[in-house]
Amino acid sequence: MRWPLVILILLVAVLQYPLWLGKGGWLRVWDVDRQLHEQREKNRELEQRNAGLEAEVRDLKSGNEAIEERARFELGLTKSGEVFVHTPRQKP
Repeated sequence: MRWPLVILILLVAVLQYPLWLGKGGWLRVWDVDRQLHEQREKNRELEQRNAGLEAEVRDLKSGNEAIEERARFELGLTKSGEVFVHTPRQKP
């Protein structure tokens, strides 16, 4: 009576191995699903960044306001007749 039970348990264990640990087993499916969610999140962030860059490019192509704003803040340029006043920050 004991041998058939042992053989049955071993047979179930052998049949369960591919389901859990095999090439297409549940553990692999869970890992790939986790990777898929991570990649989708990265893609969402990159899509938002690309949308912002696309809006900035459109703005730079369409008008002079964006170019003027960049020139003022990044290069410190002023229009003719304007006076640039710089006040240094005091150290605490």
